[in-house]
Formats: sequence, structure tokens, C-alpha cells
Amino acid sequence: MNGADSLCDTLLANGVDVCFANPGTSEMHFVAALDRKPQMRCVLGLFEGGVTGAADGYARMADRPAATLLHCGPGLANGLANLHNARRARTPMINVVGDHATYHLVHDAPLTSDIESLARPMSQWVGRAERAQDVAPHAAEAYEAAMATPGVSTLILPADAAWGDVAPETQPVVAGPIVKHAVNSAAINAAAAALRSGRRTRLLLGGLALRADALEIAGRIAAATGARLLAPMSNGRIERGAGRVPLERVPYPIDISLVALADIECLVTVGASVPVAFFAYPGKPGRLIPDGAEVVEMGAPGDDLLAALEALADELGATGPAILAKAPEAQNVTDGALTVENLNILLAGAIPENAIVCDESVSSGRQFFAMSQGAPRHDYLQLTGGAIGIGIPLAAGAAVACPDRKVLLLQADGSGMYTCQALWTHARENLDVVTVIFSNRAYAILQGEMRNVGVNHFGENARRMLDIDRPALDWVSLSRGMGVEAGRAETVSAFRKLLTEALSRRGPFLIEAVL
Repeated sequence: MNGADSLCDTLLANGVDVCFANPGTSEMHFVAALDRKPQMRCVLGLFEGGVTGAADGYARMADRPAATLLHCGPGLANGLANLHNARRARTPMINVVGDHATYHLVHDAPLTSDIESLARPMSQWVGRAERAQDVAPHAAEAYEAAMATPGVSTLILPADAAWGDVAPETQPVVAGPIVKHAVNSAAINAAAAALRSGRRTRLLLGGLALRADALEIAGRIAAATGARLLAPMSNGRIERGAGRVPLERVPYPIDISLVALADIECLVTVGASVPVAFFAYPGKPGRLIPDGAEVVEMGAPGDDLLAALEALADELGATGPAILAKAPEAQNVTDGALTVENLNILLAGAIPENAIVCDESVSSGRQFFAMSQGAPRHDYLQLTGGAIGIGIPLAAGAAVACPDRKVLLLQADGSGMYTCQALWTHARENLDVVTVIFSNRAYAILQGEMRNVGVNHFGENARRMLDIDRPALDWVSLSRGMGVEAGRAETVSAFRKLLTEALSRRGPFLIEAVL
């Protein structure tokens, strides 16, 4: 028995039974140990950004971490963008990053790098197992750190720690119980006073406060006090749809968000932060709520937010029913060319019951969130940290976590190219994912950002940096080349036919919706 075996045993003992991997030479002993553990599901990604994005999607749905297996510092670096998104989503994850044997580092071999410095900005816990005997305790510590807030843990595994012997009787190390901190009564009383004050108040909910049970309580509070419910611009997971409590979301475009939040006199945050603009713009504020608005903080992301909302509802006597989302009347969409508007209407009307919707549609899908409030019940996962390229792997991880649920992925074409290799994982694992590519053949969001900074006329150089139509991407060929069946639609009728077929069967399918 070696250090790699003890790592596998400890991961499994703590309920970590999925490993998204892109291994290299330094990790071969861990690969061999995984091969001896059939309880561990190993999912190969062809690029590390797909590996970390899939681990994010998995944990958002499973509420427990997957492991990733990454090769040295450069492999970790390839996965950092989606680790950034996972950090912003408060996703529990355990990265296992292989490194050279400890005695080999002195030679400064070509793949030698400062892994700790690469890992630390995206990880709330970083550890290195110097000896085989250290591996299991470090793995348990990584698990505990990942679950506590939650967040990303990174365990560095030198090759000699992986292959080094441990005593045959070595037992896996089980982490201690994860205890959520109670929100103090003073914060709950302050929130109650704010909600009783008669001022225009919003309840901004984040993290586990966006699950159906917490939203039901928040909905009762809103009905009793007149407060409006608000979700952050970026959030990890919302349980929504007909029969659940609806809420607004902070808009991305700064001018729209400033108007939407202009009437706030008091903001009560529950596991969330005060909304800020994604970027700075000349002459526009960074904080999106009025300067004079009071902010009352009631709970951090790692706190027991459900209990805090229950206590707040008790304090307010909010025992009446919440207002629930109702299924809208079906909208008639006439045939013709696909547009952003009719595509969003079609998608919002086609969500299957109990589906998981992954959204990286970026600018083209902004209407979708409001349009789908009354759709059949579903979970909604989105891009969180603004680092594009999460959609296809996010859907893969969600499908691995919930194999009995249909996953519908709304994917912008430009950001999809960052991690299109993850379509191969959809095919290899036969994941039940329907991918819809919003094929506008441009970085449309950047065109909007140019206008936000006052540039309304694009010259040839600007167009060359913002358009992706010369040559146009052929998503049908790309998808089929990765093993995923695909079709292209340019009209409403063609899209409706493809979507109906894709949703009626199991397995991966991609639709390129040409806009």
C-alpha cells in the first residue's frame, strides 16, 4: 500500500467518489491506485479547463466535492479560469495536483513550477504532502476545508509521496463533521427592524438561500413585509420554476442595473454581497445601489442561512403563504428566421420537468431568466466569475452528478470555443445533455462593452477582434468530430423540430441555432 492508495481510500471514506482527470507522468501512481478502486468513477477531460469546470458543475448539483487530477503547475494553470468561477460560486472541490518527486525539484526540470503560488489565488486551502504518511491526513483536511465555507482546496502530491510505502494497516482519515455557523441574533433583529421600517427594502439572497426550501421562507417574509426578493448577478444554483418562489436577478448591463436598483432604501443581504458593477465605466458608479441605502448583513456564505431565514420569519410573524411562480400561457412563435427573442421564448417554453439548465449564453440569453420563471421546476446554473468557457464542462459535471435528469445547456458560440473539448466527454460518458449554441458569430458582449465606453462606430481592427465570422464556426462539424450528434437550425420550425427530438431521447445532442 502506498500514499496514492491512502489518498484514494481517504477520498472515498469522505464521500468523494468521482474524479475528473487529465493526468501526466507525475500522477501515474495515483492513476494506478484509482484503477484499484472501482468505487471511484474516473472521468477524463481533454483539457484541464474542462476538468475543473466539470468538477464545478458536479459539486453544485451533488453538494459535495469531486476530485480533480491535474498535471503539475502548467496543468493547474490550464484549469485556473474555471477554478476562478468555482471560487465565485462557492463550489466545494478538491484538486489533486501532481508534482515532481521532492528530491527531483533541485534539478529545476522543465515542468518545475511554483504550484503553491498558482493555486493560492483560487483556493481557500493549499497543502503539500511531503511524505506518503502525510497524504491521508492532508486529504481529509482538504475535504474539510472544501466543505466548510464551501470552496476550492488544492492538495499537491509529489510523486515520491504517491509511490512511497505506508503501513498496510493504515486506515483512511475521515474528516470531522461539517458544522454551519449560526447567524447571530443581533443580525437577525437588525434585518427584522429594516423590514418593518416601511422603507423600500430588497432581500438579496445568495448561496444556499437560493434553494427551494429557503426561498419558500424568504417568499413568506416578502409577502408579509412587501420586500422584494433579489438574486445576485452571479450565483451558483437557483431552484426555480412553477410552484416555487420567483425572484429578480441583478442585471448585468450597468445602465439597466442602476435603474433597476435605484429605488432601494435598504438592502438585507443573506449569504450575498452588495451588488457592484462587473467593470468600471467612465462617469458611472461601481456600487449599484444608491449611496444612501442602508445595508444590513445577515449571514455569510458558510453560515446556516436556512435557520437564519426561519428565525427572521418567526421574528416577523411571517406565517402566511408565499407568492409562487405560475406557468405562463404558451406563446405562439410564428415561423421565420431565428432571432434572440424567439429563441429565448422557445427555450423557456421547452424546459422539461426537473431539468438542470446550465447558462453560458452571455449576452444573447439575457431575456431567458425572466422568461423562464414559470417554466416547469428546474435548477439553474450559470457562469459566476465572468471567466468564459464554463458552459460545456459545467453541463458535463451536472449530468454526472444527476444522471436521471435532463441537462439543457445554453451556450454562446465564442465562449464555447474555450472548452469545446468537453463535448468529447459528453460523448464518451453518454451524458444526457442537450447543448444549444447561440451562434451569432461574434463576441456580442464585447460589442456592447465598446458602446458602454462610448465607442459606437467600429473600424476594421475593432471588427476583426470582435467578430468570429471569417471563417464562420461550424458547430455541427465540431460536435460530430467530438462524437456528439448535431444539427443546425436557421428558422423557428427547424429549431423546434430539432429541440423536440433532442429532448425526447437520452444522450448528448447539439443544436447550432444560427442567429
